[in-house]
Amino acid sequence: MPADSPFYAPQHFNDPAAALARVQEIYGASVHHLRDSLQRFVAGEDVGRHVRACYPFVRVRTNTVARADSRLSYGFVAGPGVYETTLTRPDLYQDYYREQFELLLQNHQVDLEVGTSTQPIPVHFSVTEHDHIEGSLDIVRRQLLRDRFDLPDLNAMDDGIANGTLDPRPGEAHPLALFTAPRVDYSLHRLRHYTGTVPEHFQNFVLFTNYQFYIDEFIKLGRQYMADPSGHDYTAFVEPGNVVTRRSDLPPQPGDELGAAPPRLPQMPAYHLMRGDRAGITMVNIGVGPANAKTITDHIAVLRPHAWIMLGHCAGLRNTQQLGDYVLAHGYVREDHVLDEELPLWVPIPPLAEVQLALEGAVAEVTRMEGYELKRLMRTGTVATTDNRNWELLPSHGMGTSPERRFSQSRAIALDMESATIAANGFRFRVPYGTLLCVSDKPLHGEIKLPGMANHFYRERVDQHLRIGIRAMEMLRDQGVDRLHSRKLRSFAEVAFQ
Repeated sequence: MPADSPFYAPQHFNDPAAALARVQEIYGASVHHLRDSLQRFVAGEDVGRHVRACYPFVRVRTNTVARADSRLSYGFVAGPGVYETTLTRPDLYQDYYREQFELLLQNHQVDLEVGTSTQPIPVHFSVTEHDHIEGSLDIVRRQLLRDRFDLPDLNAMDDGIANGTLDPRPGEAHPLALFTAPRVDYSLHRLRHYTGTVPEHFQNFVLFTNYQFYIDEFIKLGRQYMADPSGHDYTAFVEPGNVVTRRSDLPPQPGDELGAAPPRLPQMPAYHLMRGDRAGITMVNIGVGPANAKTITDHIAVLRPHAWIMLGHCAGLRNTQQLGDYVLAHGYVREDHVLDEELPLWVPIPPLAEVQLALEGAVAEVTRMEGYELKRLMRTGTVATTDNRNWELLPSHGMGTSPERRFSQSRAIALDMESATIAANGFRFRVPYGTLLCVSDKPLHGEIKLPGMANHFYRERVDQHLRIGIRAMEMLRDQGVDRLHSRKLRSFAEVAFQ
C-alpha cells in the first residue's frame, strides 16, 4: 500500500453510532484522496506513482453461538469464528449499517472492529454523479489512467456469498454481508445507467411492471399526490433524469434544480414516490423478458429493499378465466433460463405468507369483494415463466413434451416472461417477493389481444391493478419490517446483515 494512502488501524467499538462514525471517517478520507489525485491527474499533473485508497471494513469475533431471539431472521452470525465485510457509501447506507451494528452488538455482546481494509476502491466508484472525467482525457491519458489508479476488478464482486457457493480459504474470515463493497458500488453505478435515477431516490418497497400503461398511471398518481398533500405522507415524486417534484406544502431541497428530463428514456426507467424514511414506493418498467428482470433485480438487491412485487399482464391458461381476472402466484415454473447457474431448478421458490396475505387483502379492499365472491375475480396458483415469447407456436405433438403439456402437468394457471425470475432473484438475495398478474389474453383458447379489446381492457384494469399493488405495499410497511423478512429466505450458515 503506498505510503500516502489513508490508513486507519482496526479499532474496537461497543457503540454502533461510534462504529458508524469511524466507517464514515475512513470512507471519506479514502474517497477524498482518490478524488484529489484524480483531479490533479485530469489537470495534467504527473501523480508519479500508483494511487490507491481502500474501503473500510467491519469485523466481529465470537467464541460462542448467538443466543438470539429464534424468531429473528438476521442480526447474528452462524457460529464461533471471525466474520467481516467491506463497506461503502455510508452516506447512503447509514441507517442500514447502524441497524446491523446494533443487532450484532446486542446478539453477541462482543466489540465491533472497524478499520481500513486491503480492498482497493476503484477510481470510477469515487466520482460523483455529475463528474465526467474520462470525457476530458485524450486517449494517451485514458490509457495511463489504468496504470495510475485501481479499476473495477470483477473478481472482487461475484455473487458467491449470495449463491451459497463461497468457500473461504483456511484462515480467511467468513462473510458478514451478502455483498462486498465493490459489488455494491458496481450495482449503484449500473442503477443510474439502467433506470435514469440515482440510488438515493430508491425506496424500500419496489413494484416491477412489464407495461408502460402502469407507469403512466403511476406518474399520474404521483403528480396528484404532490399537488394535494392531504391524506398521504409521501414527500416527493422523482422521474428519470432525477426530476424531483416536491409536495406542494414542502420547500425545494438543494440539488432538486440539477434534475433534467433525459432526451430519451433509459432501458428500464424508474419512478419514486418518496417518504422521508425511505419507506415509499419505487416503480420500474422492466420491459419484456427475463433478462431485464434478472438484470435490474441483481442491482436493486444491493439496496436491501424490504419487498418487491411484480405487477403485470399474463396469459391465462384456464378456460374458466376471463380477461381482467387476477392471478396471485403461490408457485412458479421456471423456464426463463437466466438463473439456472446461480439458483438450480431443484431449488423451490416458496410463497411468503406476509406478502401473499397483503396482496389478497389489497385485492379485496380495492375491489370491495371478499370470500367466495373474490374467487370469481382472483385465482391463486402456479405461474409459469418462459423466455420464449412465441411458445404457443411450438408443435403440440411429436417428440418430447410441448410447453402446453408441461404447463398442464405443473397445474399452471398463467404464463408470463418475468415473474418467476423476479421471485427467484428475491429468494436468492433474501428480498421478500410476490406476484399479482392480470389476465390480458388466453392464447390456448383463441382469445388474443385485438386493438379494440386491448384499449378497453387497459382502461378498465390498469388503474385498479396499480392501486392494489400500492395498497399491498402500504400494508406490508404498516405491519413492520421485522415480520416481513422471513426465515424461509435464510440458509444454514447465513450472513448476519439483512
